[in-house]
Amino acid sequence: MLVPLAALIRKDLQLFFTDRRSVILSFIVPIAIASFFGAMFSGPPGNNAPARIAVALVDQDGSAISRSILEGAQSDDNLGVIVTDAATARANVRAGKTSVGVIVPKGFGEAAGSAFFNRGEKPALEVLYDPSHGPEVGMVRGILTGHVMEAVTKEMFGGSQGRAYIEKTIPEIESSGMDPGEKKRLVDMLRAVSLYYDRPASARGGTPAAPGLSMPYVVKAEPVTAGNNTPYNGYAHAFGGMAIQFLLFAMANLGIETLLERQRGLWKRLRSAPLSKSTLLLAKGVSGAIIAMAVLVVSFGFAMVVFRVRVQGSIAGFVAILVASSAMASTFGLLVASLGKTPGAARGITTLAVLMMVMLGGAWVPTFIFPAWLQHVTVVIPVRWAVDGLDAMTWRGLGLAAALLPVLVLLGFSAAFAAIATARFSWEEV
Repeated sequence: MLVPLAALIRKDLQLFFTDRRSVILSFIVPIAIASFFGAMFSGPPGNNAPARIAVALVDQDGSAISRSILEGAQSDDNLGVIVTDAATARANVRAGKTSVGVIVPKGFGEAAGSAFFNRGEKPALEVLYDPSHGPEVGMVRGILTGHVMEAVTKEMFGGSQGRAYIEKTIPEIESSGMDPGEKKRLVDMLRAVSLYYDRPASARGGTPAAPGLSMPYVVKAEPVTAGNNTPYNGYAHAFGGMAIQFLLFAMANLGIETLLERQRGLWKRLRSAPLSKSTLLLAKGVSGAIIAMAVLVVSFGFAMVVFRVRVQGSIAGFVAILVASSAMASTFGLLVASLGKTPGAARGITTLAVLMMVMLGGAWVPTFIFPAWLQHVTVVIPVRWAVDGLDAMTWRGLGLAAALLPVLVLLGFSAAFAAIATARFSWEEV
């Protein structure tokens, strides 16, 4: 049995590697696409600066508060501010040149000062945004909240507008029908603020006027990866996902080639030889697993040499996941060969099936961006286990234990695919 099995495996490998289209599709294309996705998710090497959100800011007010808002936004590391007029801002957002446009309307500063003490209607900032950049709108709104609060409180507690507002407001409060106790406390507070900021800097201990209220904390962000000072490498996920995708395509193509062999009567002739169906299918499975393993090794080898992808976790676990993924993909090809009626029909259905598996399995983009319900549903897809397992062994830096469950699940899928293929395979077209 071993001699004919080896001969069949050698024949399948020779046919595959002499097919230029199959080799390009299996080896070169995944490397090219993974390089693109890796560059997109990793950003420029060695560049830790945050990506700035393009914001067109329009100041129609010209007040001290609006100028302070503009200065704060321009100094913010998260925003790329372009000062322009309303028409240009709207046109740039519509054309996709700018993600968000913010218009500070006329009278905003005065109205915001009055609203700060709950004595007027709150003014509105007009926000124009590109619908395809929805998440950036929330970020800009949050960032502007801090700058607006700082600008308003700075002016109301220490600026000329604040002093004028206090001088105007105190008589109004004293003549109002407010509760006497509340009235006294509010008037005393406004007078104390006015007296404090009217003092010279020497009387305040040499400190300048308060800059206004600001966020009472800073955020210290720490990326948690394989170890200290080990940066996240987006190429690791990209190459894992693309390699899994294209080895599935390669194995599906081998399954379709098997259907072509049956259509040409080759399997009918092989049936006359002293070979069992199990031997023939085993040969197909082993040759497919060898090709799949070669796709994974070449893809990750390229990523390690060119993009410095490293196995930060268990090397044994990494190899085990490669082997289990190869077995899963190879038996998937046998499944295509056993269930397909004709090569043409199988090709269309298989292409759709592979695209759905890699899309839902996180090969294109990480599954954490999926809705919560979809994250739970996709555990029934083998690609999800292969991609998560490769992530765990590369940039996450997890140990061998983290590879055990993905390996067992992938081998379970392999066994199920092989069992169905063996039971359903037909020597002749039906």
